Amino acid sequence: MVEEEEEAAAAVAAATDEGLTAVLTPPLALDGDRPPNVVQRVFSLFRNVRPGSDLTHFQLPPLFNMPKSQLQLYGEGVYCIGEDYLSKCAKAKSSLERFTSVVAWSISTTRPAIFGLAPFNPILGETHHVSKGTLNVLLEQVAHHPPVSALHATDQEENIQMVWCHNPVPKFHGTSVEAVIHGKRQLRLLSFGENYEMNSPNLLIRILPTPAAEWAGTVRISCKDSGLEAEMCFHRSHSFLGFGGNSRAVKGKIFHSKSLKTIYEIDGLWDRTVSLKDVHSGKFSVLYDAEEAISKLKAPIVKDRESLLLTESAVVWGEVSQAILNKDWERAFQAKRSIEERERKKQRERKSMGEVWIPKHFSLSHTKEGQWECWPLKQAVPPAPIVVPPQDKRI
Repeated sequence: MVEEEEEAAAAVAAATDEGLTAVLTPPLALDGDRPPNVVQRVFSLFRNVRPGSDLTHFQLPPLFNMPKSQLQLYGEGVYCIGEDYLSKCAKAKSSLERFTSVVAWSISTTRPAIFGLAPFNPILGETHHVSKGTLNVLLEQVAHHPPVSALHATDQEENIQMVWCHNPVPKFHGTSVEAVIHGKRQLRLLSFGENYEMNSPNLLIRILPTPAAEWAGTVRISCKDSGLEAEMCFHRSHSFLGFGGNSRAVKGKIFHSKSLKTIYEIDGLWDRTVSLKDVHSGKFSVLYDAEEAISKLKAPIVKDRESLLLTESAVVWGEVSQAILNKDWERAFQAKRSIEERERKKQRERKSMGEVWIPKHFSLSHTKEGQWECWPLKQAVPPAPIVVPPQDKRI
């Protein structure tokens, strides 16, 4: 455990210039550690919270925070990857091959959650800008109440564009907390004129009967241009009254939109391997391998310190993150409170002056169905001052 902590501390990338500190930590691993005494801590945290309460405005003390923002977690699902499933989507020859590649890539964006730890809630206007090769990723917190995060990614070499809009709504249910992730993800393969729309699973934090943090719910992927769809159910397998079973099971199918005829069956564990069964021939193949995709991932590094923005997540939360890594809880508490008080002051000033805050990189709209939609203001994302180093080749 001590060696793991030392390795994590050594992997922190920090840039300091006249008080500007950017802290970047490794992505979530396949097997995350659970903080000590976490169950007692969680019970004390929700002691005065009523079942059914909306936890959108709930403030966590730093003891329950991981040293990164929610924007960084969203971004890591795109740019922190070993096996490049995204490029496979653009290079596949047939529409069916491309669709199955998109399904595999969608699974790769699912990362292990750690029970008892949560990322920072991004402040309004916070950004996160990272490049991996020719893939440039930009995120912005476009609303705070309710929290709405937008993502735009482009790869001009592979001719790929990505737009996400996420609005998590967490609620306390007595023995669990469920964060329903509203909004949609769009992946466009511009060379083929194909647009893929999908949602994301919900995060379920179980307190009883056994503590766990897991992804649950149905993910639907559709491409009207090819007439193909997929449904995948993230669930706990073979459990009895909430005990036992594997919480990382996924099961589903790929089918024709018009006839609803199944082409492939999907089954496996998203943290191990997910298989694809051809229902016509009965043959099995590996759709997704988590060991190749999301193990031994490296932390991003600051390449161009002078181009870092004050709104960058790694800068906004840099002091808090460093204090958490050092286990300096008093300093972490004071630094986090300072950020929150500064944001509340800005909000009061805007309200008193009748100002409406406008996102810098996205347009934001509210649909008739009550959902949020985000659209990038620029066609392409520029290269970022933060980059992902090449991953070690797997043997």
